[in-house]
Amino acid sequence: MVEMAELITPERILLDLRPRSKRQLLQELAELAARDLGIESSRILSALLEREKLGTTAIGEGIAIPHAKIEGLDRIIGGFARLAEPLDFEALDEQPVDLVFFLLAPAAASTEHLKALARLARLLRNPELRARLRSESDIGRVYKLLVGGAQSHAA
Repeated sequence: MVEMAELITPERILLDLRPRSKRQLLQELAELAARDLGIESSRILSALLEREKLGTTAIGEGIAIPHAKIEGLDRIIGGFARLAEPLDFEALDEQPVDLVFFLLAPAAASTEHLKALARLARLLRNPELRARLRSESDIGRVYKLLVGGAQSHAA
């Protein structure tokens, strides 16, 4: 099982982003991941956009988990962004999104990728954690909430 501390780093946490569109948000996330991975952001953006075409990655309650498989990636990585203003993400509950956790997996990943997605969805469904993620202003504390929240709410 992939641990949250293996997925995310404080450097892949952005607070109070102000994208004007879903595409711009995905572009900013792709650029953030590209810096760490040494992969062109355009490849990451393209993969994220292709996945969104299959259906929204918004899971409700203001949360989205955009994800994609990337050729050449050797491990699953993630990052977190909190938006300053909620953004329409075509969520099934019609709620705009302000908490976004992105996940990128190797092209050959299958079960680990799905387990990581399920774990994130469970973690972010916790109302107390969501409230704290929405109010915390320090990236280090957001990181601890995400990593510590996963440990205290593990299934």
